[in-house]
Amino acid sequence: MQYLVCLKGILIREGLRYLNQRERFISSLVRPLLWLFIFAAGFRQVLGVSIIPPYQTYVLYEVYITPGLCGMILLFSGMQSSLSMVYDREMGNMRTLLVSPFPRWFLLVAKLLAGVAVSITQVHAFLFIAWFWGVKAPPIGYLLTLPALFLAGMMLGALGMLLSSVVKQLENFAGIMNFVIFPMYFASSALYPLWRVQEASPLLYKICQLNPFTYAVELIRFAFYGQVEWTSLAVVCGFTLAFMTGAIIAYDPSRGLTIRKQEGGNT
Repeated sequence: MQYLVCLKGILIREGLRYLNQRERFISSLVRPLLWLFIFAAGFRQVLGVSIIPPYQTYVLYEVYITPGLCGMILLFSGMQSSLSMVYDREMGNMRTLLVSPFPRWFLLVAKLLAGVAVSITQVHAFLFIAWFWGVKAPPIGYLLTLPALFLAGMMLGALGMLLSSVVKQLENFAGIMNFVIFPMYFASSALYPLWRVQEASPLLYKICQLNPFTYAVELIRFAFYGQVEWTSLAVVCGFTLAFMTGAIIAYDPSRGLTIRKQEGGNT
């Protein structure tokens, strides 16, 4: 019961922070909607999508990229949540939280769960708007995507948490975010089928296969049609465990305070 009370408090805190940051909600929708409304219209004639699983017929390009855009929201949301962790560590909020009697791993996992809950809300807001644009999955698909979105969000959030654990200063995290986000997104199956990548560049195809974001997108894509892509499921679960373990081991709540003391002493 005490663990549930702690988890509830962290969820409420993240929810209130999210509600007070309306710009964050709007910005989380602007990026995928731009791809859906503008880029997809331009690329529709250039990048035709053949009949590949889980699709049973030819689909429009905007239908194909929708799971990738959901992954984009989860990726950016996970990084932004990790950025808030760096800020909390710098300001001392995380040290206040970690003095509680609960183990560190539970507090970090609870923080991750709160961030994933926020990101799933953003994804469904995007899917609601995309529905009016004609991007419609089977009705049951919107329910079946919840476990896939949760697992993908956990993996990407754990990656961001791992990065926030090794970054020393808040100023460095923005650059690392860009270094991670854009290669992960573009070197994946989010925007184009992997068979087309293989035709254009075998090396890039191998990179896409090594990219965990590819498997997160495919897990979401198959879930929209009530199917499970078992390889993607195994890869996402494995990377989630690896990233989360690394973040728990590497997280140091006193890092920001130590750096400020050193800078103050040098001054």
